[in-house]
Amino acid sequence: MKINGAACMVKSLQAEGVEVLFGYPGGANLFLYDALIQSGIRQVLVRNEQGAAHAASGYSRVTGKTGVCMATSGPGATNLITGIATAYMDSIPMVAITGQVGTDLIGKDVFQEVDITGATEPFTKNNYLVKDIKDLPRIFKEAFHIASTGRPGPVLIDIPKDIQKATLDFQYPETIDLRGYKPTTKGHPRQIKKAVTAMMESRKPMIIVGGGGVIANATEELIAFAERMQAPVATTLMGIGAFPSSHPLSLGMLGWDHGVYPAKQAVAEADFLIVMGSRMADRSTGKREEFAQSAHTVVHIDVDPAEIGKNIDINIPIVGDIKKTLQGLLAQEFHRENPEWIQQINKWKEVTKGTGAGDGVNGLDPMQIIKTLSRKTSNDTIVATDVGQHQIWTGRYYGFEQPRTFLTSGGLGTMGYGLPAAIGAKIGQPDKQVALITGDGSFQMNLTELATAAQEGLSIKIILLNNSCLGMVRELQEHNCEKRYTQTTLKGNPDFVKLAEAYGFPAIRVSQSDEIDDAIDKLLSHEGTMVAEFIIDPVSNVIPAEKR
Repeated sequence: MKINGAACMVKSLQAEGVEVLFGYPGGANLFLYDALIQSGIRQVLVRNEQGAAHAASGYSRVTGKTGVCMATSGPGATNLITGIATAYMDSIPMVAITGQVGTDLIGKDVFQEVDITGATEPFTKNNYLVKDIKDLPRIFKEAFHIASTGRPGPVLIDIPKDIQKATLDFQYPETIDLRGYKPTTKGHPRQIKKAVTAMMESRKPMIIVGGGGVIANATEELIAFAERMQAPVATTLMGIGAFPSSHPLSLGMLGWDHGVYPAKQAVAEADFLIVMGSRMADRSTGKREEFAQSAHTVVHIDVDPAEIGKNIDINIPIVGDIKKTLQGLLAQEFHRENPEWIQQINKWKEVTKGTGAGDGVNGLDPMQIIKTLSRKTSNDTIVATDVGQHQIWTGRYYGFEQPRTFLTSGGLGTMGYGLPAAIGAKIGQPDKQVALITGDGSFQMNLTELATAAQEGLSIKIILLNNSCLGMVRELQEHNCEKRYTQTTLKGNPDFVKLAEAYGFPAIRVSQSDEIDDAIDKLLSHEGTMVAEFIIDPVSNVIPAEKR
């Protein structure tokens, strides 16, 4: 029996087990949406296509499944770009589907035509412009395979209108074999033995784990390895949750400017470093020529060989999935004690070198707010953030105990990520509490997705830290521009309490420190979405915390 290309897309999605699609309809994906009506796939109508990509990302990160988003051609497709690039930088499996003008019109600059495959080529794992209806089932099979294997990432499928209407005898491929695409998932035994030998010769070993530890679901193996190795563990921003923050060997978030004191001290003195699933970008390392100068051996484990040694000098590369490589390391005979090193680590952990906040005279201390929230929420609460000062404060001061509970844009640093990501997370994990920590600048990037939360009947707890400015940029101007502040004061901010109420959600404003506890209790006990706006000190800074 012949079916058209739109129905082929639906059957392909069903074959891949897709349950949710985030998107926005238009003329060029009209037939795709029409075919979805009787599909049983939940369709979530966002208010901007960027929100669709971020929601698919949030859904993917909390479920481990490939997120799916869809947009029409032209501006609909280009609105997806920021979300696709965000997913690419943070290795999130996603399939983005776009409608396109008819194949006979491509290249003629007709209404709402854009070369979306060309535009997204630098930040997708692969992308496809479907030119023959017969290729559509294979393309979908390949797209989901590529997105979810090796180092995960986004894949885009651009489907012209005439391909959506053309017919074929549908048969979905059972297997896939892509020449040249054979990700290495198991670390080489010889390299693993080298790593163990070097580790046993060290006196001050340290582990750094990035987002790859979360993606690989390697928490159990990581804990076992750290305990046998008796090595402290620091996480990058994207690695938060891979190792429990309450574990005695946890150092907290790494970062010379943005990280916590014990992690910075440990990486400066460690003589052996093993990095897992992180590209070690600048936010983690600071000045690379000054990073880990005491380490005589650096082991780097990553499923993507292109990332190994890209940003830091290494001695022992190991290409492989973090979970499987850790299993290989644990299969080796080793056990060690580092009492003096652990004692030093514990001394550093006892020291609080300041919060990075202001003096509290002109507003609330962000650390107090976030620590209070952390104390009052369960270990499986999912927390999303936007990007800015609040993101770093959350990484420092919220105690994450489980993987896939912290959602943020690490690599691209996308303001406006948080609310749609929280929406996707709540749809992916409806039985878990989902909170959003955001700033007044970031929140206004995609605040229209409040309508999506209302439409879907979702319960999201929104903690809005309001300093009436672009806090991180203001802080950079303080440090780098001799306090010449420009274009960072948000004088036109709305009344966020009234704004939330306009979308049908209750909201409260908190300006006194003795109100924080009760406000967070009220927020968390409310059955639906609610906004709690906290007026924080406008001169609160992230860096340099240790000098305050």
